[in-house]
Amino acid sequence: MDSPLSSGEDGINIKPEQMEKEKLYHCIFKDKILLVFKDFQDVLNCYEIEEKNLVDKVKNSKNIDVEKILEDYIQQQNLKNK
Repeated sequence: MDSPLSSGEDGINIKPEQMEKEKLYHCIFKDKILLVFKDFQDVLNCYEIEEKNLVDKVKNSKNIDVEKILEDYIQQQNLKNK
């Protein structure tokens, strides 16, 4: 089955009917990470990350590592704000 989130030259393609609820999907488009998930009410939530270091880490990782990379980043940001 194709991924419900993909990027091409024309932009991002989202297939919400193929998405599992509460599961995070990502793709990279024009040096940005796009995060999308469908919540329990079938509402799509989309986020864009432009931070170069984070984008580069995700580009160079295996798909299974992406959530860990994002979790680590969130933790680091929370530590900096305290």
